[in-house]
Order: sequence, then C-alpha cells, then structure tokens
Amino acid sequence: MRFSLTPKETSFYDMFSAAAENLVVGSKLLLELLGSDVSARAEIVERMRAAEHAGDDTTHAVFHQLNSSFITPFDREDIYNLASSLDDIMDFMEEAVDLVVLYDIQTLPKGIEQQIEVLARAAELTAEAMPNLRSMSNLTEYWIEVNRLENQADQIHRKLLAHLFSGQYEAIEVLKLKQVVDVLEEAADAFEHVANTVETIAVKES
Repeated sequence: MRFSLTPKETSFYDMFSAAAENLVVGSKLLLELLGSDVSARAEIVERMRAAEHAGDDTTHAVFHQLNSSFITPFDREDIYNLASSLDDIMDFMEEAVDLVVLYDIQTLPKGIEQQIEVLARAAELTAEAMPNLRSMSNLTEYWIEVNRLENQADQIHRKLLAHLFSGQYEAIEVLKLKQVVDVLEEAADAFEHVANTVETIAVKES
C-alpha cells in the first residue's frame, strides 16, 4: 500500500524530469558540435557548461529535498542513485565537448557521429520515461531499449578504437581522440545505469 504524498514530496518527479530534459539539451549540443566549424566550438562549450551547471543545480535540489523529506515516493537510496546517474551523464557530455576544444581537435574521427546519435536517442527515451515514474507505468520498453542502445554503443566504441589504432593517426592524436570517445562511452554506460535504477524502482514498487 502506497502513502499519499504531499506536493512537496512529489516534487522529486518534476526534478527528475527536468534533469532528463537537460540531457536532451546536452545531446543536441553534441550533435551541433559535429557539424560546427572549429571557430564555433568555444561557444558550444559555454552553452554545454551552462547546461551542466543547470544539471548540478537540479541534482543539489534533489539531495536537499531528500534530506528534508520524511516520506519519499520510493527508496532514498534509489532516489540518490537516480539523481547521481543523471548528473553523471551530463558531466560526461560536458567533458567530451570541453576536451575537443582543449585539445584543439580539428577533425573528429569517422564513427563518432554514431556514438553521439546513440546518446541522443537514449536522452530522448530517458526524458520520455521520467514522467512515468509517477504511475510506474510504460517503463519496461524504456529500460529494454536503453540497454540495447548501450550494447550498440559498446560495438561502436570498439570499432572506433580499432580505427584509432589502425596507424592512420599520429600517436598524440590517438591519445586525444581516444579520451573523447572513451568519455562518450562512459555517458552511454551512465544512461544504462539510469535505466537499471528505474527498473529496480519499478520492481520494488510493483
């Protein structure tokens, strides 16, 4: 039997939805980076940094609410894990964009667009799923699809590494590009962590 929650306690749902929508913003900035001139990248970094700061604000709000709420909509540990994983994704997206500019990478490797497209799709699915936490409905397809996307991201990542180590690039360029594609892979892993946490919550609440 579930308790009736006050508006204050149901604000968790709104904050999770806001965090997920912010991931859509981040993924669109990654896509924008792909088609941008080198001269436009610094401005994209600033916008990504602003999105990352907005994500941090939402995460801090979740933690503050968690510490001040007597009754929570689901387990405190799951609330913490979900908020942390959503924040991790945004951090990885911001790091990837920042590295491209800091390392002065002129041309991104072929195949990285597939990595980013997977992240963009995972962000869309996550944003669509978060409002459904209120009713714990229509979530199964979400976590199944995100897990499938993460498997796809793994395959893309391995192919990118093989491409980077093919001898086509100078050693220093390999190091720079590998760090970027590794961070994007971490973002894909973090999307899976979010989906797994949602599955855990749904099973507990069923």
